[in-house]
Amino acid sequence: MAKAQTLTALQGHIIAVAQPHLDLYAQVQVLGLHLGTLSIAAANAAIAAKLRQLAPEMVAKLQHRGCEVSGIRVKVQVSFDRVQRNPAPRKLSKSARNALNDFSLTLDSSPLKSALERMAQKKD
Repeated sequence: MAKAQTLTALQGHIIAVAQPHLDLYAQVQVLGLHLGTLSIAAANAAIAAKLRQLAPEMVAKLQHRGCEVSGIRVKVQVSFDRVQRNPAPRKLSKSARNALNDFSLTLDSSPLKSALERMAQKKD
């Protein structure tokens, strides 16, 4: 359990340290820490190259945050399960719902008209 918590904390530190350079939330996964070397999996070669370029700076920032890291090893591992962000549900404003309703009134009976009417009636 302690190792899992450590890896989760390191994942957060890596994201925070590299965030100004890359959007890494779903593209990087911490694999482990062994004898001060942090192993990271990158989703593709471009991200891995950028991480390798940033490695010395990231090591210094991680050490500043209190992490016992002396080096970073980056692997390209396309198959790892990336965390998927759930998109926030989109909501229609009252004016948008009214516009959809008005437009649906101009259409003949069809699947499009039915879909527009359902969208106009939906109150999120």
